[in-house]
Amino acid sequence: MFSEWIAGGREDEDPVHGFLDSPVEANGDGFLLTHGAGGDSRSRLLVSMAEAFVERGFHVLRFDLAFRQERPHGPPSFGGAARDREAIRRAVSAMRKKVPGRIYLGGHSYGGRQATMLAAEEPQLAEGLLLLSYPLHPPRKPQELRVAHFPKLRTPAFFVHGTRDPFASVEEMESAVRLIPAPHTLLELEGAGHDLLRKGGSAETPAQVAKAFQKFIAL
Repeated sequence: MFSEWIAGGREDEDPVHGFLDSPVEANGDGFLLTHGAGGDSRSRLLVSMAEAFVERGFHVLRFDLAFRQERPHGPPSFGGAARDREAIRRAVSAMRKKVPGRIYLGGHSYGGRQATMLAAEEPQLAEGLLLLSYPLHPPRKPQELRVAHFPKLRTPAFFVHGTRDPFASVEEMESAVRLIPAPHTLLELEGAGHDLLRKGGSAETPAQVAKAFQKFIAL
């Protein structure tokens, strides 16, 4: 895998910040991955997932959302979600200039939620979504569901969820994804927590996810 830091963009707009990971033998498709509220494009989960998809021939762009470009630590800014979605839009646009094939968009937790919201608004944004530990509700607040946009989602969506994730039980996720009219599926990871690679998560998780996702998009 070949990785290069990118920080491009016109002077009148925020640049795309992240790493472009390239395969030895490309399949022509691109994959974008962004992080959760506490992470960045260098997070262990994103790097591991990128490696798994690069091994399957994808060009992978791991990128930072707007709030992480502004400061290296801390949660998203209150009222800043629209700027984070704009960062996703710019990253997708940049990737479309680099690969001739299909574009897939993935995100962990908060990043995945913003990706689904943007895709619900713009169905042509990407050919498929990978949602790692979707934050269905805040921990211990199951009544505060984040699904208002699910009935508008027309992009095929592949959810990955650990059985020890405090942001939702697998049963809650199964109920929620039924609101999505697009093709969708849920991969359950026994013993995994919110970050998927710890608290029972397996070292084989990234390869397992990449294989299952590629099978899903081939249907």
